[in-house]
Amino acid sequence: MSVINTIIGLGAAVMMPIIFFVVGLIFRLGIGKSFKAGMTVGVGFVGVNMVINLLLDNLGPASKAMVNRLGMHLTVVDVGWPTASTIGWGTPIMAAVVVGFLIINAIMVVLKLTKTVDVDIFNYWIFLQVGATVFAVTKNFWFSTVFVWIIFAIVLKVADWSAPYIQKEYKLSGISFPHLAGMMWSPLAIGVNWVIDRIPGLKKVDFNAEKIQKRFGAFGEPVVLGFILGLIIGILAAYSPAKAISLAINVAAAMVLLPKMIGVLLEGLITVRDAAEKQLKKWFPNREFFIGMDTALLIGEPSVLASGLLLIPVAIVLALILPGNRMLPFADLASLTFLLALVTPFVRRNMFKMLITGAISIVIILYVGSYIAPYVTQSAVTSNIKLPADFTGISNMTGAVSGWVGWIAVEAGKLFNLI
Repeated sequence: MSVINTIIGLGAAVMMPIIFFVVGLIFRLGIGKSFKAGMTVGVGFVGVNMVINLLLDNLGPASKAMVNRLGMHLTVVDVGWPTASTIGWGTPIMAAVVVGFLIINAIMVVLKLTKTVDVDIFNYWIFLQVGATVFAVTKNFWFSTVFVWIIFAIVLKVADWSAPYIQKEYKLSGISFPHLAGMMWSPLAIGVNWVIDRIPGLKKVDFNAEKIQKRFGAFGEPVVLGFILGLIIGILAAYSPAKAISLAINVAAAMVLLPKMIGVLLEGLITVRDAAEKQLKKWFPNREFFIGMDTALLIGEPSVLASGLLLIPVAIVLALILPGNRMLPFADLASLTFLLALVTPFVRRNMFKMLITGAISIVIILYVGSYIAPYVTQSAVTSNIKLPADFTGISNMTGAVSGWVGWIAVEAGKLFNLI
């Protein structure tokens, strides 16, 4: 665990090259090629993180300006995924959960219960935060640990099932996404898609990046679309013209650069994946395997980025008008794009359906986040997170605790307490 903690502390950009270098060696890619592939993945992650940070650093203040402009004073604060990640990695059940994940994944692969080899260790925090919340409810180490182990096993199975749809829509192969926070909204996307396809008129509404580009020419290009969306957000934030234009240009830059950086990352990933596929076919004939990855690989899709940007004002308006809501969208507003990464394949990149799904997701997040805030706050205290004195409750929008998974986790914990 000391080794694992040290590697995780270095961040994904350092951790992933190490993992892929080791994986390359295991699958007999050779030291030189393994090192190159690992470094390429690392460079890709650095590039992706730089662009994402560019986007978040510019959208974050704009989102907060919109919140302040509307004078929203809600008692449960969205503290963002970085704080949520720290809560997860700081929970007392962390060591047992992480070791359990590695063992569970290995056993399921050997017993043919999953095709997914999950190397996305950095995002274990999403599961860990759920476990930390259950622990806050029950104070029971083993119930919280086993509960998260079960969720992890289920997620691996769902990742197998969803992989063909994702691979087809994103033109990827050999990859799955056991990402609990994104996967949580895939069933909702399937439901929204089914309902809208049965409503005359609405079923013909279809907006995606390619159709917008085809219809509007240069004005439908990602760079122009990003500029327009950034400018709209700047105006809603009451920015000065110069500041709004600066925001618009930075958003446009992210729309163009993010897919290119993801392309670099995929170059290294594909090298290792091909070697792994070749060797695994020798070891396990007639079997298929997927490498489990982060949804950061998917948010470079223009439809995902554009829809995520549009969800920012939607989230603020919903928080303002929903009766009984106590949760203030804040730190994670700029990260709403991640909610849509695993929605996209099931609505065929239709931005209209993505926005509907995203809006419903936010309604659920706000109500669940309001309800479970005391337990999330307690989990932060247990993980030794120092919160500002004026925080009466916390949650976060892009993890799993503020979705239906978090609600089930809290209710399961309460039921355990009654037994």
